[in-house]
Amino acid sequence: MVLKTFGWSFAVTALGLVAAVLFGGWTALGVVAILSVLEISLSFDNAVVNAGILKKMNAFWQKIFLTVGILIAVFGMRLVFPVVIVAISAQLGPLEAVNLALNDKEQYQQLVTDAHPAIAAFGGMFLLMIFLDFIFEDRDIKWLAWLERPLAKLGKVDMLSVCIALIVLLISALTFAANAHQHGGAHVDKAETVLLSGIAGLITYMIVGGLSGYFEDKLEEEEEREQEAEEEAERTGKPRSAVALAGKAAFFMFLYLEVLDASFSFDGVIGAFAITNDIVLMALGLGIGAMYVRSLTVYLVRQGTLDDYVYLEHGAHYAIGALAVLLLVTIQYQINEIITGLIGVVLIAASFWSSVRRNKALAAAEGKADSDEKTEVSSGV
Repeated sequence: MVLKTFGWSFAVTALGLVAAVLFGGWTALGVVAILSVLEISLSFDNAVVNAGILKKMNAFWQKIFLTVGILIAVFGMRLVFPVVIVAISAQLGPLEAVNLALNDKEQYQQLVTDAHPAIAAFGGMFLLMIFLDFIFEDRDIKWLAWLERPLAKLGKVDMLSVCIALIVLLISALTFAANAHQHGGAHVDKAETVLLSGIAGLITYMIVGGLSGYFEDKLEEEEEREQEAEEEAERTGKPRSAVALAGKAAFFMFLYLEVLDASFSFDGVIGAFAITNDIVLMALGLGIGAMYVRSLTVYLVRQGTLDDYVYLEHGAHYAIGALAVLLLVTIQYQINEIITGLIGVVLIAASFWSSVRRNKALAAAEGKADSDEKTEVSSGV
């Protein structure tokens, strides 16, 4: 099961490390290995959230997510996205930006550093909205009940998450402007950029969220049609193709997953620039990490891990909230990527441990109930 799910990841790792050695020697190998670990640690929450959506799809679309989807994730977000950042921020053409990335790495890194406040504001706001919408929703299963119960009550207020997100963004932009003014005003004009980028991130989330809701409704309708079609196929004895079983709605959900994965990729791409400004090594390292995240997502679905460990999704969303705050803080202050990665790992590990304790408690309670029942039966006899 492990080899079947992670086989492609192992193969990509071997090819990526060999390519790194051929490209830049053993030093490049070390950089790629570090980037791979960075991507996995920063994106574990991504895998948990993706698994919650992917489990609604059948094996065919899970395979598409793991194969075609990884090409989009690696070449789109891990290779093209860093170049697009520079092209937009420096107002360069795509080919000129690629040439700069390959031949003038120091200038390329400086342009990316200049663009960081806008990137952090956009990504931070998008991830913050994911977190706020999660904690303001009333759920049957609560991890930190003392916190989640009152927040769920507050969540009944319409548009509360949007209001809080806008307040956080306004504070971030004003703080950035004030600090820039104290240091000579060199970056005062970027406070407006931070504000606009954050609003763009909020708008993007609302569009993606609206589309996801629409897709989920369509998926439910499609599942009903698929069930009827399967019953009809059983009566007539005609087999149905894998594509037909997948359904149209599953295709749209796949597109939604790609957009969601792109939003989670901001932290990994941004963090990678603290390690290297070589886009080839960046693509290799982040690509290997992204492949493991994809395999881990499929593994979580097929093993039913989210059903067995009910607090994992909570831990992942708390990690998203922490990451969103850290991204907004990095608009003004530099934070070590190790801290960023460890916070997510610690929160998810804590939620996993809480799930294990819950399962043990439930098993003990069931065992005690069975024992009491047997005792009553034997005493009655």
